Amino acid sequence: MEVPVIDLAAYLLAGEGEVGSEVSELCREVSGILRETGALLVKDPRCTVEDNDRFLDMMEKYFESPFHFKRLQERPNLHYQVGVTPEGVEIPRSLVDEEMQEKFRAMPKESQPSIPIGPDPKWRYMWRVGPRPSNTRFQELNSEPVIPDGFPEWKETMDSWGHKMISAIEVVAEMAAIGFGLPKDAFTSLMKQGPHLLAPTGCDLRRYGEEGTVFAGYHYDLNFLTIHGRSRFPGLNIWLRNGKKVEVKVPVGCLLIQTGKQIEWLIAGDCLAGMHEVIVTSRTIDAIKQASEHNRSLWRVSSTLFAHIASDAVLKPLGHFAESPLSRTYPPICAGEFVEQELAVINLKGNKGES
Repeated sequence: MEVPVIDLAAYLLAGEGEVGSEVSELCREVSGILRETGALLVKDPRCTVEDNDRFLDMMEKYFESPFHFKRLQERPNLHYQVGVTPEGVEIPRSLVDEEMQEKFRAMPKESQPSIPIGPDPKWRYMWRVGPRPSNTRFQELNSEPVIPDGFPEWKETMDSWGHKMISAIEVVAEMAAIGFGLPKDAFTSLMKQGPHLLAPTGCDLRRYGEEGTVFAGYHYDLNFLTIHGRSRFPGLNIWLRNGKKVEVKVPVGCLLIQTGKQIEWLIAGDCLAGMHEVIVTSRTIDAIKQASEHNRSLWRVSSTLFAHIASDAVLKPLGHFAESPLSRTYPPICAGEFVEQELAVINLKGNKGES
């Protein structure tokens, strides 16, 4: 199954006025796809191929830097929520969550994820996008950014691509809200001043380019919605709601959006956080050969952005979802507390005493 592509142009053209029947139908299609697949491919005329390429070029150059240079941007005392996270730090949830392990052992063989043998062998860089609250209980989740030396274009490139991807997420959030039968701003009003993070990963395919290598073990994202630009190396598998595993092919000029745990909470499980993994596949191997022949970088960079609900907002089922029989499974919790609990599980919370 191919994940459908939704062109956001029609919604953007409709502007702030009343949503017509054609756009309403598109919004229902968005919520339906998210419900069934946990993923959505979108085309946003404001996010160009050139924007994505400029970002990937800079991040390849950064990840190719020496190990000791990259460690200068490491901030474990801030839960790795800004700066760099070295390879071998992030622990895939499937490695420590016994309930998750039972679930995938029960899957048909062809749908089972690849089993990681340890922490993820990927680097990640966290860059905050958008304004943060001046008064918050969760200061570590809203910290100042870290800029590496020798990259004069860093801030402008990160901010530009980050803001464009947040803009795309906000449109999808509005469309999904309408499709789920909620007010248009049901989600976006809770996202204001959220701890949104542009969080590209870097995987060294020279060292870890063997087929079957797990870069990001089977997991869900803890945030609201995740958005990715197209990577130069494939390898992302997602699981549909019916349990089927699908390799995602992102067309040129498109963005991939995935559902996180926070949206699941807000609609009482009507849409689940999408399970996914990143591994070296036969298609990755083909892309490695092609890149080597053209003397291009062999770092696999993902231009990932995590959009969050504001840290001090309360996660709870919204509108008619509060009446759902499943709503008791999603008790009210402060979004910042929820994030800290999840970070502790995947080893990114660090020692509270260092904060």
